[in-house]
Amino acid sequence: MPRIELLPWNDARAQASRIRFAVFVEEQRVPPEIELDDMDARCIHALAYAPDGTAIGTGRLLPDGHIGRMAVIRDWRGRGVGSAILESLVRAAASRGDSRVVLSAQTHALDFYRRQGFVAEGEVYEEAGIPHQAMRRTL
Repeated sequence: MPRIELLPWNDARAQASRIRFAVFVEEQRVPPEIELDDMDARCIHALAYAPDGTAIGTGRLLPDGHIGRMAVIRDWRGRGVGSAILESLVRAAASRGDSRVVLSAQTHALDFYRRQGFVAEGEVYEEAGIPHQAMRRTL
């Protein structure tokens, strides 16, 4: 299980940006100008670390209970990193009193989120040229 830290954007920026750009911009071809937004400064950011201290995954929790920007470096996928990040963000939402969390899942990751207790809502839609599905989890 990776070590997870919850951090403000000023402390997470360098490592979270590196991971997000590797996954979203380089792998998925999301335009770099839409990857970073002004919400980052208002979010709780999770960083996952490998045993050697390298940051290998990230995600964020917005003030309204939306979880987003979930990203894990390719070599670390399928090893519980994403689950650990997601659960840490869900716990952070619950501890501040949120009654639910929501997210926009890329459709290839729907089963991952279902295993974590999320339920799909509405129709599939496109965001940054990638099919997404709204999902929620009651806390």
